[in-house]
Amino acid sequence: MMARDFMNAVARGEVDILQILLTILDQLKASYCVIGGLAVNAYAEPVVSLDLDLVVVSGDIARISEVAESRGLAVQQFEHGVNLSLVGSDLRIQLRTDPRYQAFLARARKQTVLGYEMTVASLSDVVQGKIWAYADPTRRQSKRQKDLADIVRLVETHPELKTQLPGHILSKLE
Repeated sequence: MMARDFMNAVARGEVDILQILLTILDQLKASYCVIGGLAVNAYAEPVVSLDLDLVVVSGDIARISEVAESRGLAVQQFEHGVNLSLVGSDLRIQLRTDPRYQAFLARARKQTVLGYEMTVASLSDVVQGKIWAYADPTRRQSKRQKDLADIVRLVETHPELKTQLPGHILSKLE
């Protein structure tokens, strides 16, 4: 089984929503980068996630949402982002609008993740995003624990990242 087939099987994907989104982003020439768990998979041993977190240039969100909707994706606006979904796939796509992530776009690079070529935030930026997510008291405890596990995965693969971690997270790794 190829990586793409595995990803779609896990997401119970009758349709390849990830490829639909990547095609939309390419057609619009939208600047974006993958953050979150799928980005961690670019730098450490992959684990399955049904969330795809992206940062796009904030001015492109309306255009992306409009084209996504015209292609059959459901678009939901939230305080800190836009969620895209499609009947026939369990993959949850989240376009993040937190302005802290905008700087990630300039450092992102093309990579292949689970069989898809996409633009991924730099390793240092992925760690920073995970630190912010872990430190967010409004996130569910289960999500925060996954963020911590992702940080551990990255540090095990790239020990030099320890210097980037704040003390309260570093102490949890020992």
